[in-house]
Amino acid sequence: MSDARATPDVGRTPAGLRMAEHLHSPFGTDRFGRAAERFARFFGTPRFIIGQTALVAVWIALNALAFSLRWDPYPFILLNLAFSTQAAYAAPLILLAQTRQADRDKARSEETARAADAQRRHVEQQTSGLRDLLQANTELTQRIAGLTSGIHAVTCEPSAAPLAEP
Repeated sequence: MSDARATPDVGRTPAGLRMAEHLHSPFGTDRFGRAAERFARFFGTPRFIIGQTALVAVWIALNALAFSLRWDPYPFILLNLAFSTQAAYAAPLILLAQTRQADRDKARSEETARAADAQRRHVEQQTSGLRDLLQANTELTQRIAGLTSGIHAVTCEPSAAPLAEP
C-alpha cells in the first residue's frame, strides 16, 4: 500500500491538471526516483533528526563510559565514518528528489500556462462576439429610432395640404 503523501507523482495534481508523464528516472523506471524522494523527505523529518540524535548520544555514551566494550573510542572515528557515508548517499538522493520536483513544477507551470492561454483565447472570442452583438444592437436601435421618428412625423403632424372635397 503506497502512501499518497510520499509520492506526489504523475497524474495527481491540483485542479485536475495532467502532469509530467514524460518525466522518468534515467534508470528506466521511476521506482528509484520515488525511493529517493521518500528518503529525502524522511531525512528532513523530526523523527529522523531525533532518532539520529538519540543514536549519536547512545553511541558516544557507550564508547565514553564503557571500559571493556569500546568499539569506537574517542575521537569516534567510526561514528565520523558512518556520518560521512550517510552524507555521501543522502546528498545525491536529495538532489535527485529536488530535480524531480523541479521537473514536475516546470511541467505544472507549462500546463497552467497552456490552460491560461486557452482560457484567454476563449474570453477573447466571447468578447468579440459580444462586441458584434453590441454593434448590431446599436444599428438596430438607430434604425428603430429613425422609423419611430418617421411614424411620429406621419401621424402627429397636420397635413400641409387641405383635403379636397368631392
